[in-house]
Amino acid sequence: MRAGQGRTRPLTVHHLNQLLLVCSLVLLVAVAAVRISSRSGLPSLLVYLGIGVAMGQDGVGDIHFDNAELTQVIGYAALVVILAEGGLGTKWKEIKPVLPAATALSLAGVAVSVGVTASAAHYLIGLEWRQALIIGAVVSSTDAAAVFSVLRKIPLPARVTGTLEAESGFNDAPVVILVVSLSTAGPVEHWYVLLGVIVLELAIGAAIGLAVGWLGSLGLRHVALPASGLYPIAVMAIAVVAYAGGALAHGSGFLAVYLAAMVMGNARLPHWPATRGFADGLGWMAQIGMFVLLGLLVTPHELGDDIVPALVIGLVLTMVARPLSVVLCLSPFRVPWQEQTLMSWAGLRGAVPIILATIPMVEGVDASRRIFNIVFVLVVVYTLVQGPTLPWLGRKLRLGDGSEAADLGIESAPLERLRGHLLSVAIPDGSKMHGVEVAELRLPHGAAVTLIVRGGESFVPLPTTILQRGDELLVVATDPVRDATERRLRAVGHGGKLAGWLGTDGASR
Repeated sequence: MRAGQGRTRPLTVHHLNQLLLVCSLVLLVAVAAVRISSRSGLPSLLVYLGIGVAMGQDGVGDIHFDNAELTQVIGYAALVVILAEGGLGTKWKEIKPVLPAATALSLAGVAVSVGVTASAAHYLIGLEWRQALIIGAVVSSTDAAAVFSVLRKIPLPARVTGTLEAESGFNDAPVVILVVSLSTAGPVEHWYVLLGVIVLELAIGAAIGLAVGWLGSLGLRHVALPASGLYPIAVMAIAVVAYAGGALAHGSGFLAVYLAAMVMGNARLPHWPATRGFADGLGWMAQIGMFVLLGLLVTPHELGDDIVPALVIGLVLTMVARPLSVVLCLSPFRVPWQEQTLMSWAGLRGAVPIILATIPMVEGVDASRRIFNIVFVLVVVYTLVQGPTLPWLGRKLRLGDGSEAADLGIESAPLERLRGHLLSVAIPDGSKMHGVEVAELRLPHGAAVTLIVRGGESFVPLPTTILQRGDELLVVATDPVRDATERRLRAVGHGGKLAGWLGTDGASR
């Protein structure tokens, strides 16, 4: 039976067991494949897409799946989780200085990329303007999942990673609005009307996302839940509330969820490492499910006629549209040419363009299947080229940044009756807290190091106890000095005992 047709069979326990077996095996294969992708430098999305293609009608699984509408719904849900995970891991300290540049890339950069790519699709490939503009809009969004998975493994300057991560988190919103508008009504006669709609929806989404994130952070910081495992669930639920609220208010739900997650990710919530681990796991699950489903939707034997058009459009996008948008948007901010070069090459595409390519299929746009095939080939080919070469290009441009001290791992648990917090501090390799005496931490009045765990043994420290890498500290801080205590600990971790004189503020997460 082909997926998407009306005839269905009742689901029995036996069928459910078979489905669970297949899903678990797919997950295990996908998890094992991450090791291969991490060593090769390829984004894991290619591995997951390959699994889906192998399971499809031209593969060993021979599964016939053609339900674009279901793929779009599941893809949207997965994208919400991926954006939430990306927002939780985005450091405000890193993106604050580059926020104007990232915003310019997300708006003006997208417009430049759409115009150049659509012109190439129309004049070089012969597509009608509506189809060309849809393709230009679809492929102009850098993929958050691909960017997050690759860049966080490359030791680049914080300004570069901050700009690219913020851009990939921001530009999904205007692109989705643009693709939906073009797919439902075709090219808009008055472009300024469409521009006004995009600005309005972004403003609504931003306002709702910031408000939900702030209110959620305020509640989680002052409410002691009975189990630490409830905090990650609450954080993800709040992020989804932001998306739903933004979408229902006719705003950008994707921008809302990213901003809400970013606000919570920088609010020093209780049990933060557990929350990040939970969100990271959900993000991997969403990526695997989304990419495998997209691989199932593609029909490999239909791709032959669309390979050359995809290569041509991708070449224009990679070598002309993306560099031009980067130069035009970042030159006013005096970004060095080395960083502009890397950011031009680091405009990774991934599942987001493929998901967006299902929108014209659902809306019944002419040649929508061809649009999907072109986008699929483009994403696969150019991700194969760009992903593994990013580290090499970073080294050639001498943009590696391995001098920054490792950040501390700090987990907080509220002590409701004592009106305070118990901070668990892990000192990693490379932290400048190594060799500092407890008294030299100079914690605020109302905070104290109560216990040190070293080599599997615990002891109560003296003021002269020297801290070592690998130590775990338990620090009790009263509610008024909780934030100041964490800032001081992070400052010492980055700048050592002289952090106050060196200007280290410890504001990073």
